[in-house]
Amino acid sequence: MPHRPSPPHPAHDIAFAAGGGRMGELLRTLDWAATPLGPLADWPPALRTTVSIMLGSSHPMYIAWGPGLHLLFNDAYRPILGALADPPENALGKPFHEVWSDVWHQVGPMLNGAMAGVCTHAEDQPFILHRHGYAEQMYATFSVGPVRDETGAVAGVFCVCTETTRQKRVEERLRLLDTIGKATSIAADAKTIMAEATRLLGRHLDVTRVAYADLEPDNDRFTIRHDWTVEGAFSTVGVYSLDLFGSRATGNLRAGKTLQINNVDTELASGDGYEMFNQIGIKAIICCPLVKAGKLVAMMAVHQRHPRAWSADEVALVEDVVERCWAHIERVRSTEALREADRHKSEFLATLAHELRNPLAPVRNGLEIMKLAGGDPVSMANVRAMMERQVSHMVHLINDLLDIARVSSGKLVLKKERAELKTLVALAVETSQPLLDAAGHTLTVRLPEAAAVVDVDVVRLSQVLSNLLSNAAKYTPAGGHIAISAAVADGQLLIEVADDGMGIPAESITSVFDMFTQVGRSIANSKGGLGIGLSLVRRLLELHGGSVTAASPGVGLGSKFTIRLPLADGGDAARQAPAHTLQAAAPAARLRVLITDDNHDAADTLRELLQNDGHETRVAYDGASALAVAETFRPHVALLDIGMPGMDGYQTARAMRALPGLEHVTLAALTGWGAAEDRARSRAAGFDHHLLKPVVLAELQAMLRQAAAADGDPATTAR
Repeated sequence: MPHRPSPPHPAHDIAFAAGGGRMGELLRTLDWAATPLGPLADWPPALRTTVSIMLGSSHPMYIAWGPGLHLLFNDAYRPILGALADPPENALGKPFHEVWSDVWHQVGPMLNGAMAGVCTHAEDQPFILHRHGYAEQMYATFSVGPVRDETGAVAGVFCVCTETTRQKRVEERLRLLDTIGKATSIAADAKTIMAEATRLLGRHLDVTRVAYADLEPDNDRFTIRHDWTVEGAFSTVGVYSLDLFGSRATGNLRAGKTLQINNVDTELASGDGYEMFNQIGIKAIICCPLVKAGKLVAMMAVHQRHPRAWSADEVALVEDVVERCWAHIERVRSTEALREADRHKSEFLATLAHELRNPLAPVRNGLEIMKLAGGDPVSMANVRAMMERQVSHMVHLINDLLDIARVSSGKLVLKKERAELKTLVALAVETSQPLLDAAGHTLTVRLPEAAAVVDVDVVRLSQVLSNLLSNAAKYTPAGGHIAISAAVADGQLLIEVADDGMGIPAESITSVFDMFTQVGRSIANSKGGLGIGLSLVRRLLELHGGSVTAASPGVGLGSKFTIRLPLADGGDAARQAPAHTLQAAAPAARLRVLITDDNHDAADTLRELLQNDGHETRVAYDGASALAVAETFRPHVALLDIGMPGMDGYQTARAMRALPGLEHVTLAALTGWGAAEDRARSRAAGFDHHLLKPVVLAELQAMLRQAAAADGDPATTAR
């Protein structure tokens, strides 16, 4: 209704309309003569009294007067109207059914009832309104009653009301969160949590779709793991790029700021997600990111196929749900990870027992054969060769266990030096050649013509390559083909070890480097090992600033492992690369050697080995006896076990150093303890060398040659 000033009235004629703020002012100046209500000064006493009460109140009130139920209201009622009339003041004096056409089917019967003399009261009555440009649900508590004129006839309706939308949404939000919490707290898997949370939220908000997404490790892609949809809407499960949202929105999401779009067509431009949302038929969206420790970890999106004005409460609800959903998902994933780790541990222990029993069985059989062979040289030679193979296998298993323990605890120290690629490959091939030959494999090596130099621990990098070669040999059928190739690109050395063997299932590509993992482990496919070789490869390369990846076209189609290492900085490669050559060992000089070990078999067999090598030996089985023997035997070298009862190897070493004339005796710890702190402790106790059990004869002989050279007279036992 156009606003026209009414003719001037005597002040006393409109005193009932005094005050009332903005609506009081409008009510006093509106040209009521042009309306069915007539001039303000002529309004009947009942209407005057009711208007006076309404304008004087700070509580939302309205009056619907006359047969047309023309609307009068106070300032407190204006927010309830919202944008039904723009501005709300334009609704003043209009018929109620025009202003509230959306809800007339609900309100009309109540107002007509009041005109018939019936009072109505309602608590938290829900209504769907089109205000602020979009459909939205609101709640109101109100009392509607008749207003009678001087004759007692009902002339209008008086309503005292309160919009309770905010309170109702808070209650529903808390109730929904409680329901989601109960449903997800008992869930045993992430998929169930996602399904329950998205379903309950979607139905509560009456939307088209609710989706839950995880961020991929690259932090540039997200995977929608699950979505709930209304009937007829399609699923959006899949992997997507964050760039689809546009650069501005992506930056806000990474910062943890919720994306709220009420109308895609009016609020988004091309390149800001407009195309994506229209492609999936969405016109309104809430996308809540979850940031933990400064990193985007998850998102929950609510989609609506038509424009919608999202309320602050609805946005807050989605933010709460994604937080709680993620927390429960992390809980079950952690539990599952613990179960998986426990399963891997159990499998590992069973595998360890199996792998250690396997070489022990032929060793024991060999001992029985030796008893029955009667000194037959051919039989004895075969048994010795077999025992060497089996003991070497056991030593390899134990060394792998020790290495992975040192790497995991951060106690492995690399001894880096400049090495050339060809040297590293040659050392690895030399180590793996027996296994390759035994399986009848063909090995092809293709290396760059120019020298490629890296700063590495030569032993550890050779171990890495040897592990990959051995792995390829084990998982390639007899007579297969294995290839090592390398290239230099962008300051990095790339080494590939490829085979045409069993291959790797697609679902196992990312887990082959996990601890205690063996692809396709079964009795039929068992290839030996503890499932820690590839994990050790990855960790050793990471210590070198490198990496390793696996690839396979599929089961039965072979596999390829790619190593990346940074090249050494500057310099002439050929000049800086050390020359690793194998030299024939010089024969050991004859020395006096004292062996001390509480394991009689270990001490006695080592004595026999050294005697066969030409050395004069004595044996003691405890620390005190070793000191007594040393005083008269005057050894050049003392091999001391560390873990002896009573006086341990450390105490024995210190005491032996204090004996007159033995200040310069060469002391070698012979022990199963090989961590960095164990070596440091042996040095602190006065040991010159630290040898690991079972001792490698070549290492022991090298140590004895070094001791003889240090003694200054290697040709004699006199001192």
